[in-house]
Amino acid sequence: MIQMAKPWLGEEEKKAVCEVIDSGMIANGAVVTEFEEKFVKYIGVSHGIATTSGTTALEVVFRALGINPGDKVLTTPFSFIASANSIIYAGAIPIFADTDPDTYNIDPIKAEEVLKTTLGIKAILVVHLFGRSCDMEAFIALASKYNVKLIEDCAQCHGATWKGKTTGSFGDASCFSFYPTKNMTTGEGGMVLTNDDEIAQKCRLLINHGMEVRYYHDMIGYNYRMTNIAAAIGLCQLEKLPQMNEKRKKTAFFYNQNITNELITLPQPIEGHAYHQYTVRVKNKLRDVFVGFLTENKIGYGVFYPLTIPEQKCYAQYGFETDYPNADKLKAEVASLPIHPGLTEDEVSEVVRVVNEFKG
Repeated sequence: MIQMAKPWLGEEEKKAVCEVIDSGMIANGAVVTEFEEKFVKYIGVSHGIATTSGTTALEVVFRALGINPGDKVLTTPFSFIASANSIIYAGAIPIFADTDPDTYNIDPIKAEEVLKTTLGIKAILVVHLFGRSCDMEAFIALASKYNVKLIEDCAQCHGATWKGKTTGSFGDASCFSFYPTKNMTTGEGGMVLTNDDEIAQKCRLLINHGMEVRYYHDMIGYNYRMTNIAAAIGLCQLEKLPQMNEKRKKTAFFYNQNITNELITLPQPIEGHAYHQYTVRVKNKLRDVFVGFLTENKIGYGVFYPLTIPEQKCYAQYGFETDYPNADKLKAEVASLPIHPGLTEDEVSEVVRVVNEFKG
């Protein structure tokens, strides 16, 4: 079976983890600080606060930005549920705007339609889905026009760019995930990034039980601290990230050049795409048949995502609108092919062969 996803780990990570274990300082400490400093420099912002996950990073950002219970946050209906869950964790209400059918990201035109007609929206959470940046010029303009905060969910776009500028450096704050399937990993982990000193300070307090001085609690916070063990892995992964992303882009280019099956619509090539996923669309309502064919031929795949967020069972109590025509079409057609950096040339060629043989 050609695996859909696999973290690219080596002796460097093993050595780094062993050094932390041997030091005896395995919890949050100097290694985390070093990882924060180096990741901040890579993205090009002022502050980084490492957390236990991308989800907890998002939650503390909303609290630090002053998003209060009952406030509304505009976001996409087509993403992993953590994007919207984090809004609910903060006591706020997610409001959804439909996607762009070509980019799969939240459509700024649809977003403005919602901003015009919905009172109480205090922030926009954009999600750079599958490694492709949202239209950040458009969303910066919307945030300014409607006087709302702008947060970037960068869980799937480590190293992606929008017109030459790194994603995660545009909004009031951004949040990254370092889950094992991401472009780089710490095992589990996340990070908040911002250029705002006050936001950074609040986030740092929130992840550490509200403490700046030990045992003196300025606010009610959480234990969302990253460990030195996770950060040690992250430092190695960050060094490898450009190489890993180049491997992803090389595979994507090969797919673009060699997948010729007319039933398969390929993702639009765009400068700055980090290819967290290589997500195709299957025509003629054949997506489920297609993924069955991949399984029969031992090709891993992913369906991200089979339901929109507002129609998930756990959200039924909220009574959200569930009619999003573009997102609804995407959920029925998308399938992601293997693109992780551990793929061999023979494996990539085999994926192409199998996809091109699919007849429906």
